[in-house]
Amino acid sequence: MNLFEIFSARVLGALTQLTDAGELPAGLSFARVVVEPTRDPAHGDLATNAAMVLAKEAGTNPRVLAEKLCAELLRDPDIVKAEAAGPGFINLTLQPAVFTDVLKAAIEAGLDYGRGAEKPLPRINVEYVSANPTGPMHVGHGRGAVFGDALCNLLAFAGHAVTREYYINDAGAQVDVLARSAFLRYREALGEEIGAIPEGLYPGDYLKSVGESLAKAHGNALRDMPEAEWLPLVRNAAIDGMMAMIRDDLAALGVEHDVFFSERSLQKVDGNLDAVRATIEELRSRDLVYEGRLPPPKGQKDEDWEDREQTLFRATQFGDDVDRPLLKSDGSYTYFANDIAYHRSKFTRGFSEMIDVWGADHGGYVKRMAAAVKAVTGGEGTLDVKLCQLVRLLRNGEQVRMSKRSGDFVTLREVIDEVGRDAVRFMMIFRKNDATLDFDLAKVVEQSKDNPVFYVQYAHARCSSIFRQAREAFPDIDLSPAALARVDLARLTDESEIGIIKMIAAYPRMIDGAAGAHEPHRVAFFVHELASAFHSLWNKGKDSPQLRFVNQTDRESTLARLAFVHAVRSVLASGLAVVGVAAPEEMR
Repeated sequence: MNLFEIFSARVLGALTQLTDAGELPAGLSFARVVVEPTRDPAHGDLATNAAMVLAKEAGTNPRVLAEKLCAELLRDPDIVKAEAAGPGFINLTLQPAVFTDVLKAAIEAGLDYGRGAEKPLPRINVEYVSANPTGPMHVGHGRGAVFGDALCNLLAFAGHAVTREYYINDAGAQVDVLARSAFLRYREALGEEIGAIPEGLYPGDYLKSVGESLAKAHGNALRDMPEAEWLPLVRNAAIDGMMAMIRDDLAALGVEHDVFFSERSLQKVDGNLDAVRATIEELRSRDLVYEGRLPPPKGQKDEDWEDREQTLFRATQFGDDVDRPLLKSDGSYTYFANDIAYHRSKFTRGFSEMIDVWGADHGGYVKRMAAAVKAVTGGEGTLDVKLCQLVRLLRNGEQVRMSKRSGDFVTLREVIDEVGRDAVRFMMIFRKNDATLDFDLAKVVEQSKDNPVFYVQYAHARCSSIFRQAREAFPDIDLSPAALARVDLARLTDESEIGIIKMIAAYPRMIDGAAGAHEPHRVAFFVHELASAFHSLWNKGKDSPQLRFVNQTDRESTLARLAFVHAVRSVLASGLAVVGVAAPEEMR
C-alpha cells in the first residue's frame, strides 16, 4: 500500500472533475503534479504542488486554482482538511483511519511491504567492483562493491529486472605485469632465492600461492621456456588465482555477481571474434569514426593525446568535449575502444539501461562513455555512472595505511575479518556515494547509539524482545500477522506512535524514490531514522507506563502495540535486507 500513490490518484481525479466542470481547460498535462509529505507536520499530512504547476498553462492564478482544488478534495471522506498555503501549495490532513489502514497493510505484508510490482522492462545491467585482477581488493573497492550490491537489492525490491555484472580487465598490459610477478613467485616456489621484488612488479605475498600452484602443476618446465611461451600460461593461471581470491573476498562481504565478463572475450585472442573491430567498423559505417588529428589538451596532460593522424570517434557529436582516439600508435586498441565494445555488448544482450559504479578517480571518463553509449545504442540506451569517493580508514581517529597481506594498502578482507560484514556494509552505505567516507575501525564495533549499524540492529532486536516478553505475559496470545492485523489499531493515539506510523507510510515512497534516483543510501538513512524514533518511544514508556508495549493489565492495548511493533520490525528488517545487513533477534 503506497499512501502517496493513492492520494496522487485522488488529486488527479479532483483535477479531472474540475476539467469536466469547465474550471480547467481540457488537455492539460498533469505529469508534474506530485503529492509528498508536508515539510512541517503541523501543516498536515500531505502536500501537492498541483495548483502551482498548472496555473500558468490554465491561465489562472495559482491561489485561485488552489482554492477550487481544495473545495473539490474536501469531497473525499478520507480528507479532513485541505488548505491553500503560500502562493498556491495545498496541504492535506487525513482521517486517522487512513494511517490505521496503512499500518494494517504493513502488518499483513510483512517483509514485502513496500515491494514494487514486477517491471520486466527495461532490463537493467549494474556493473560494479570490476577491480583489476592483479591483487586483493582494497577498502575503496569495498565501497563500490557494497554500493553496487545494495543498489541491485534496491532495484530488485522496487520490482526491476536486474543483472549484476563484473567486468574482468584481463586484456591490458597490467595482466602481463601480473604474469611476470607470478612467474617470479613460481621460481621462488621451486627453491630459487629471488631477493627483493623488482620495481614495476607486484610485491604482495598474495601471489605466493599462485607460484606454488604453478610449481606443482608444471614442475621445472616453465623455467626452461622462453617468455613468449610461458607468459600466456602463467597469465591465465594468475588471473584465475586472483579472481578466485576476489570472489572469495566478495563472498565474505555478501556480494555475488550474475555475470563475470572478460575483456579478452572482446578481442581476437583465444579464438574469439574481434568485437572491438566490429564495433569500430559499425560506427565508421555511420560516419562516427574518421581519421584526423587532435589539438593538444588545454592546461592539463591527456595520455590519450598524440600529435599524429589517428582513428577518432566523433564523441563531440554526443556531448563530449573532444573526439576520442580508438587506436594507439602501435595499432592496438585504446582502453576506450574496448569499453565502447563492452557497452555495445551490454546493449545487444538486452540491457537498455546501464549503471556503472566507478571509483572517483574515473570522473573524467564519464562524459566520453556516456557519448559512446548514445552512439552504439542509437540513443535507445542510457548510462548512469555512479562515482564512489575515497574511503579513509581510521582507528580511533588515526589513519591506517599499511597491510601485512598486500604490502602497501589495507585489504578489504582484513577489514571484514576485523569488524564483520554488517559493520562494513552499513557504514559503506551510510553516506552518499559521492562524499568521502571516514571509516573508523574502532567506532564501528562500539555498542552505542553513536554507532549507526548497532543502533539500527538494536532496534530490530528490541522489537523481537518485546514479542518474547508478550509471550511470557500472555502465553495464549496469537501473534500471527493475520491476528495482529485484526486488532483495534485505533488505540494507538500517542503523537510518538502516530509519527512512527507516518514514517512507515512513507517507506514505499522512499523505496520508489531511492530506486529511481539510484541512491541506496536513502534506505540506510531511513532505517536509522526509524530506529531512532522507536528507541525514543521505548524510552518514553519508562516514564509513561500507559505507553509500554506489554501491559499485563490491558490485553487490548498490548495487542495494538504488538501489531505496531510487528510493523516497525518488518520495515527495519526489509530496509536492512536491501542494504545487505542482518536483522538480529537479539544483540550479544
